[in-house]
Amino acid sequence: MRIKTKHFGEIDLDENKILNFENGILGFEDYKTYTLLYNSEDGESASDVFWLQSLEEPALAIPVMSPFLVREDYNPKVEDELLKPLGDVRPEDMAVFVSITVPTDITKLSANLKAPFIINVQTRKGAQIIVENQDYEIKYYFYNQLQSMKEAKEGR
Repeated sequence: MRIKTKHFGEIDLDENKILNFENGILGFEDYKTYTLLYNSEDGESASDVFWLQSLEEPALAIPVMSPFLVREDYNPKVEDELLKPLGDVRPEDMAVFVSITVPTDITKLSANLKAPFIINVQTRKGAQIIVENQDYEIKYYFYNQLQSMKEAKEGR
């Protein structure tokens, strides 16, 4: 199927890459079908940042990433009832992403740990949920942490 996207223009998308969010996502409840896209420099390997792209609204593309990249101990507490739209979910079938905000001042780079996107990779059903953890912030600033990881990788 051919889709229009905000950042990648028109692309061909395999039907098995379509994600269904039965209740939409926060603020965009009317849009139910999405896909995950990524931009890689070599055209083969995925980057750490993906785009949750709406198939119904080309302008709706949300940058997302794994929360474990910035919080290795990320362990959201979720009511079982909130996971029902995903079908029978086993931990190994769950993919978890958080939205990120990249402002003009890059040092204010943040991730929303309070409202992750949870996807059942087997059923391709997703939901955005509000977690019960009080210590997870809507704006978790991680620029300094990212810089430290970069320096460690470079051996500084």
